[in-house]
Amino acid sequence: MTQRNTGFGRRRKAINVLAAVLASVVARDGVVWVAQGLDRFLEGDLYPVADPVATARRLDGHTQHVYDALRLFDAELADNWPGGGVEADGSGCYYRGFSNLSKQLSDSPPSVPGVVDVDSEWALEGVSPTQAKAVLRRARGELGRQGWKVTSYEESKFRNELSMRPPGTDDTVAAEAYPGDRLMVRAYAECARYPSGTPMGAYGAPELQSQQAPLQLRR
Repeated sequence: MTQRNTGFGRRRKAINVLAAVLASVVARDGVVWVAQGLDRFLEGDLYPVADPVATARRLDGHTQHVYDALRLFDAELADNWPGGGVEADGSGCYYRGFSNLSKQLSDSPPSVPGVVDVDSEWALEGVSPTQAKAVLRRARGELGRQGWKVTSYEESKFRNELSMRPPGTDDTVAAEAYPGDRLMVRAYAECARYPSGTPMGAYGAPELQSQQAPLQLRR
């Protein structure tokens, strides 16, 4: 009887020690979790780091996939399309978090240094509204079979537009019909911080390689 009680006491003591250790770990991790949450609340989510040249190359590839899916091989590239080309721009990459609230509420919110978004855009000409409606429908089906996710789609008298997300990325790729028988294709990547040592252009934005897509129409 005494031996049984002694064994039970030892097990009880071991359980108490284990419980104390677990409580200590939970308390410590809880403090860390609260501190991390507070920092995130004050400063906001950190912008990811991404090489803008690699991002632009990836976006260019997305638009090439869209061109291939559209199958508009008789259409021409609209050389005078406003906003055409590939660009890295930080004007829309704002400060985050509660500690930067005054900056966010400013009439002219400042952008975060060293952070840019990247987009690649071009347009085709000679695409009638009826043709645009048909090819967007076809592209939606073909790219969907390749794993692209439709984020928005409109087919109406007033607007024909398709937005999709390629698999494995957070990029957005859109195609939209415009007046004058033109069809715009644009790929966009959210704001990201570019690495130190990134080559910069004359206007203070990262240098990007020339746009390649659609390869079939570049001369």
